[in-house]
Amino acid sequence: MQPRLVQVSSTAEDFAPLFGAARAAGVRMGWLDLAAVPALVPELAAAAEAGALRAVSVSGGHVLSLKTLAGEPVLRDVIREHFTGCRLLLVRGEVDAPRLSADPDGWRVQPSGGDERLFSTEELLNALRSPNFP
Repeated sequence: MQPRLVQVSSTAEDFAPLFGAARAAGVRMGWLDLAAVPALVPELAAAAEAGALRAVSVSGGHVLSLKTLAGEPVLRDVIREHFTGCRLLLVRGEVDAPRLSADPDGWRVQPSGGDERLFSTEELLNALRSPNFP
C-alpha cells in the first residue's frame, strides 16, 4: 500500500495532534523532510565515507540510518524503503500532492487545482480510507 502524500510547510510539532489521533486510531503516519539539511552524526558519516553500505546507530528508543546515494534521491524509492505500511505521509518541501495545514477548527486540505476543504481530525482519518482522497 502506498501512503497518501500531502505537502506541508510548517514543522512536525504543528501536526502533533494529528499524529497522536492517528496512532490512537491505528493509522500509521510518516514524516519526510525534503526542506531540511540533516545533521550528520560524525561516526555514521565516517563509516559511510569509508564505504559502508549503511551506517546505523541505535539508542534511546531511536534508530538512525545513514545511506550514501550514488545520485539524486528518487522520491518513489525513498517512500518504498522508509514508509511501507504508512497510510499518510506528510512531506515538508516541494512535492506534487495536496497541501495540508493546521487550522483552529481542524485540518485544511488544498488539492492541486481543487477547492480547499476543512476536515476535523476524525473526518480526515476517515477520508484517508477513501480512494478519492482528497
